[in-house]
Amino acid sequence: MRTAAAILSFLLALALLPVRPAAASIAALPGGKTTFVVSQGHLKAASRQNWVRLGSYRFAANGTVSASMYLWWQRRPEARQRTGMVPDGGCSTKAGGSASRARTCRVLTAGGFTGAPDESRSGTYTVAGDVLTIRWKIAQAWTEQWYVRRSPDGKLARLDLRRSTLATHGYGYGSNAAIGTRRAMSSVKAFRGALRQDLTSWAGGRLVTSDDQPFSQSAFRSCATTTSCLTYLQPSSRGACQKSGGCPRYGGGTKSNVSSIQYYLTKISDSDRRDTLWHWCTCLAMERREFCYTGNSHVKPLMQVIDDGGNFRGWVGAEASFSTGSSRAADMLAVFRLTDFH
Repeated sequence: MRTAAAILSFLLALALLPVRPAAASIAALPGGKTTFVVSQGHLKAASRQNWVRLGSYRFAANGTVSASMYLWWQRRPEARQRTGMVPDGGCSTKAGGSASRARTCRVLTAGGFTGAPDESRSGTYTVAGDVLTIRWKIAQAWTEQWYVRRSPDGKLARLDLRRSTLATHGYGYGSNAAIGTRRAMSSVKAFRGALRQDLTSWAGGRLVTSDDQPFSQSAFRSCATTTSCLTYLQPSSRGACQKSGGCPRYGGGTKSNVSSIQYYLTKISDSDRRDTLWHWCTCLAMERREFCYTGNSHVKPLMQVIDDGGNFRGWVGAEASFSTGSSRAADMLAVFRLTDFH
């Protein structure tokens, strides 16, 4: 048997052994990805205080998350602003009768999108199975839950909104590519994947959901010198432009230059993922005797979806088209995704 002195000596030796620090808590990244582009909105039919947000979430292995977002809110409507882009003659025309090229116009986007984000916030997150939970550290309670899905090639993670205390709809896509990684418009046009759109929009007190709609980026025309812009004149869009009754004099025509839609896809930033889509019905400009439409055109800020390999895979986006009049019922808001991974 050990003597009492021997036992005491053994216990003292244990006490003198160095104590290892506890291992740092390591959280499971959602889908194994750090950087997500996110579009979300509060869109309710009866509300006139709807909002949409667009930006990025960044996740760290210590269980923290940060957001950098642009916000457009019916409570504070913002006018459309110029992007500084005017497409050159290689992809646009100054002759209104042309049926093959969009008009040479100053491209617009949603107010504030050319500047710094409106808000930043931080929070904590956990991943349990395929559910991501985020708790934002702000004055009011804001918790989000997203389903996490991985693309078949493993290069992207997708977020599908499960529930949120503030948002009603949302989309997100993430990879391990830095937020400053983006692809040029030449790569966008050359992308061989099939981009399809899922969208929830609000206008006139009505919600409309549209899923799995094709988007043909390859149909856009490249510009000769303004290489950060693509344009497309979509012909024969009489139904889409007439449904609001906005073209009583010119909407009934059958020529493509009357019933067409003018599309402009433009880069906003060299340093991050921002692009923008601007479009409007040709007949609406004609009704106002304008060459470039100054009314309630559609402005749709975009954030490029980039996978682990640095490849373009589409966009998440938001529409923030506030009416030029005083009625909030005439606003057009939406959240959507245009990607090859649904």
